[in-house]
Order: sequence, then C-alpha cells, then structure tokens
Amino acid sequence: MILFTAKLSNKHKDELKGTFTEQKIVYSKSEDETIKYLPEAEVIVTYGSDLTEDLLNNAASLKWIMVLSAGVDELPFQLLEEKNVVVTNARGIHKVQMAEYAISMLLEVYRQGKRIMEREKEQNWDPTVKVNEISNKTIIIAGTGAIGQEVARLAKAFRMKTIGISRSGKTVEFFDENHTNDELNQVLPQADFLVSVLPSTEETKEFFTDEHFQAMPEHGVFLNMGRGDAVTSDVILKAIQHGEIAHAVLDVFEEEPLPKGHPFWAEENITVTPHISGKSPHYVTRAMGIFRKNLINHIEQKDDYINKVNLSRGY
Repeated sequence: MILFTAKLSNKHKDELKGTFTEQKIVYSKSEDETIKYLPEAEVIVTYGSDLTEDLLNNAASLKWIMVLSAGVDELPFQLLEEKNVVVTNARGIHKVQMAEYAISMLLEVYRQGKRIMEREKEQNWDPTVKVNEISNKTIIIAGTGAIGQEVARLAKAFRMKTIGISRSGKTVEFFDENHTNDELNQVLPQADFLVSVLPSTEETKEFFTDEHFQAMPEHGVFLNMGRGDAVTSDVILKAIQHGEIAHAVLDVFEEEPLPKGHPFWAEENITVTPHISGKSPHYVTRAMGIFRKNLINHIEQKDDYINKVNLSRGY
C-alpha cells in the first residue's frame, strides 16, 4: 500500500491512478486515518513534519518514505536507519524559484525597493533615493547543491564573481572558486553578498557567528533562505545594529511564524519575508515527477532512487 499523508489535488490523484493501476493508493485525511493504515503501508508520501517516532513504530511494513520537500530534519533518522527504511526527498525542485528569490531580493536592496515603495505610498516624488548595481560584485554562497548552483548561474548573468562554500570544498559548476566551511572567514572580506542555502543539520546549526559578519565589508548584504537555525537572531541583530553589515534579507527564522514584536520587524535594514522563497505554482508537479520515477524503481525493486537521503548525515 502507498499511503499519502501529503494533500494532493484531484489532478495528481487521477494521474497516479491512471499510471499505477495495480497499486493500492490511500489518501489520509486525518491522523486517525494515518494510524489506521500505517501497519499496512509499504510507502508513505509526506511533507515530513507529521511522521513522529511514535507513529513510525507502528509502520511494520514500511520500506520507503518520500518527502515532498527538501527539508527532512524533522524525521527520526535513527529509528528509520534501524528499520532500514529508504528516505528520498524533493531536493532540486526549489532551485528555480529560490534562485529567482535571491537575485530579486538583492536587487530590491540595491535598488532601494522598500524606500521607493514608501515614497509611493506617501505620494512623494523623491529622485534623491540612492541606488546601486549588483553587477560585477562578489557573491559568496554557503551551500553549493542544486539551489546554490542555480543562484551562482544567475549571478553570472550579472557578471558577478561567485564563491562557493561547502563541507567538501569540491569544484562545482558556475563557481569561480570553491572552499570548505572552515575557509569561509578567509574569503568573507570579498563578500558584497553572502547567501545561505544551508540545510539544517548538526554541523550547520548556528553556523554563522559574530566573527563571520565582522569579517565582511560594512556594505555587505546577508541573505538567508536555507534554514533559520543556521544563525541566531542575536547575531544578526548585532551585525545590523553595530554596522558590521549593511542589510539582512531573511526568509527563514529560528521561530516561525516570526512573532509580532520581534526586533527584526522594527529594523529598517532587515527585510523579512514569510518563508516564501521556495514557493512556486509548479512545486507539487515537480515533486510528483521525482516520486513517480522513484515509484517505478521501487516496484521494479531497483535501488536506484533519486535524491536518496543519507540518514547518518541527515540530508
């Protein structure tokens, strides 16, 4: 049985029904229904956050979990490893919209989009607004997977120097230089822009520190669209309030939704967006494309899954 805890449109349900005619597919509408079908489920399709350790202990037949997102950090990895369950995710389907988000927000900062919108509301014709160009600048991207590579590719259209930061430091397409995480401080003085697309792992929690922002130029811009726990709120606030960097664009946070009254809302040089960088009208279609290919491999008993997660590393 294939159990969907993720909600699907009728269009996608019909496509699955027409393609996989011999498979029993169940769409759970509640946690009670999930509990009912779990013991029989060989495959679970989820967004990840609803599968607790208690629930999965009852999944006696489970062989594969497909997470329809890139983030899998809420899954109980140790239990899944013990049960020898394969986990795959939708890594890569976010690259187009997230790269567009990154470039658009850097342009918004440099072209003074917030200030221009304020002047428009005030009906204030103000040609003195100071704007800048992102072309020929240097961008450092922490995380050189599919999303980071797409950000670098688009940055190249603006003739930027692209520097990639990753665990391995291996050479990756669209980057002029690649460095390991430990070498970040050495290149930060060059950073007009620092973009984080880091996943949430034990290695990346509170990855960015005071020292990193102190190493950046004062005109530097930090953009985080990876995970909110890569840097604490206090570190970002200090960097902005002490003038260590000029602006921060934040789409992810330690606590979501960001509470009313949080200091970020009041800072002129912090732009807050509500975790929308990965949103796209094509999201589910792209994720289901990966699922269908993996389901064929699963049915044919091939261990050739797309986006197989390393449960030991958590990504």
